[in-house]
Parts: sequence; C-alpha cells; structure tokens
Amino acid sequence: MAHRELTHAKARMIAVVAALAIACGRPAVTPPNGATATASLPDWSGVWLPDLEDQFAQIGSNPLPWKPEVAAEVKRLTAAEAAGHPKGLFANCLPEAMPAWMLVSHNALEILFTPGRVTMLGESDGNRLRRIYTDGRPHPADPDPSFHGHSIGRWEGETLIVDTVGVLPQTFIAVSEAVGVPNNGGLHVVERIHLAGADVLVDELAITAPNVLTTTWMTTRRFTRQKGPNADILEGVCLQGSFAEQTDARGDAVFVPVPHTDEGNPVPPPAR
Repeated sequence: MAHRELTHAKARMIAVVAALAIACGRPAVTPPNGATATASLPDWSGVWLPDLEDQFAQIGSNPLPWKPEVAAEVKRLTAAEAAGHPKGLFANCLPEAMPAWMLVSHNALEILFTPGRVTMLGESDGNRLRRIYTDGRPHPADPDPSFHGHSIGRWEGETLIVDTVGVLPQTFIAVSEAVGVPNNGGLHVVERIHLAGADVLVDELAITAPNVLTTTWMTTRRFTRQKGPNADILEGVCLQGSFAEQTDARGDAVFVPVPHTDEGNPVPPPAR
C-alpha cells in the first residue's frame, strides 16, 4: 500500500511539473528513469585530454572550406602567428565557446552523466560548461543566443548524437588559438561522440556556418583518458592572469589590474 501511494504521488508530481511547463511556454518532457538512464550508458568517467597532435594533423589534412574573403583573413592571421605576433583569439577571457572549445582546446574536460542530461566541464575557465539535454526536449523555437548554444542529444547505442543551435555569431570557428573567424550567425553543429577504444573518445563534428563556409565541414577530434585519484580538472580563472597579487595600504591582499597587449601578453613596467 505504501509503495502504491508513493507511486501515485510521484505520478501526480510529474503531471504538475508538466502542467507548469506548458503554462510557462516550455515544452513538457518526460523525466527518464534515473537508474536506467545512467546505468546503461558507456563509461566516460575520468578526465579527457585533447590529442594535440591529432588536432594539428586534422587541420593540415582536412582544411576548412572557407569562403574566399574569409580565406584571405585566415591567411593574414596565419602569417601573423608565424611571424610571432598571434592575435590571441581568447586573450579577452571570454569563453572559448562552440565550436572552438571542441576544436582547439588544450585543456582537459570532464563528462558527467545525470538523468536527462550530459554535462561537460572544462578546465582553465569557469565559463567552460556545456549542457546537453537528453530528456527528449526539442530546441526552443527562438533560442536566446549563448556562447555554447542550446544542445540536445540522444543515444544511438553507445554513441551520443548532439545537435547544437543558438550559438552567438561572435564565437570563433578556429584552427588554433590565434587563427579563426567569427561564425557570423546561422551556426549549426552536429556531433557523434563515442569511444574508439578503452581510453580514447572521438568527437565527429559536422559544422555548418553559411556565412563563412562554402559547405558543411566534417572533422574529428580525439581525447585520451586519465583515470585515478590524481586525475581531475583543475580550477582555472582566465581573468586571474589580468591581475597581479599585491597588498594595499590597509595591508589587505588584493588583485590589481595589469595592462596587456592585443596579443594577451602583460605590458612590461616602465623602465626606471
């Protein structure tokens, strides 16, 4: 009897949540069974490090289909980087965002499975966070643009299919941390993420950016796993590098701003 009462109470709660969602203009979704939703998923635990050699190899062997005017800008940025004057796309400490995070990041990430959601946490910046909804909801009809966009996912066997829209037009399609251009709107990213061995995770990306690319760009990125008690992503605050640790007149420990060049390097103090 007690079990049936709890079941009925849970059903009533789900019905109330669905009604509230409809009243607020949000699509109602069916909450998945928590035990089933996570226990049957593949093991993506641990910390995943981007394969940098693979990143560079992909860019060299699979160039992007830039529009001609965009290709000219990419060539200019590439020459500046080769000459020792990289632009520093992320020197302003805004999030790397989609799709650059998955394409050119040099930092570790962690992937968490919870009922109805896959969450990606990235090292090096507190804003490096992706939420991939796997509870059956659709994209909003008119999503508010954001750095990482709105991502919905579904499982095909042990492969996570992720569809992302609603990304800010200012986010970069990048081939390095110094070479890339804003996507300029209309960005659509589809990913197929799966294990390719016990400790290798592969992200197959299809990137459509009609304002800068002539066609959809298909590429892949590989990540290798670290496990164990010492494998963890570390706290990182990008803006911390824009400040120096000093002591004020009261004796309090404080951060004070440090001017930087356009390339992201601290401006040397004036000679005395």
